[in-house]
Amino acid sequence: VQLQASGGSLVQAEGSLRLSCTASGFIVDQYSIGWFRQAPGKEREGVSCVTSTGRSTLYADSVKGRFTIPRDNAKNTVYLQMNNLKPEDTAVYYCAAGHGLGLSSAWYDYWGQGTLVTVSS
Repeated sequence: VQLQASGGSLVQAEGSLRLSCTASGFIVDQYSIGWFRQAPGKEREGVSCVTSTGRSTLYADSVKGRFTIPRDNAKNTVYLQMNNLKPEDTAVYYCAAGHGLGLSSAWYDYWGQGTLVTVSS
């Protein structure tokens, strides 16, 4: 069971970026997927999550209205679409798979390696 987060890069403030979380060894549509991030010197925080069906989503207050979490089960991939990026969004972003719906890491069983997003002002 593996998850791979990708798509991180350097982007200017107010720009957009789409991260991908691709699963191998399991079918992603059987799991809720969460995106988390950890900025330098800070604790990891939940950013967004989506249920296996895609019908329910949650967003951290800091990203509401700017981020969405579409999923493409046919590609075994969940995305994090990030718009209107701010310097404070700079962090390593991780995706995780689990059951239920929540922004706490306790909900998730499988974690991928992170991808770095840097937003310049």
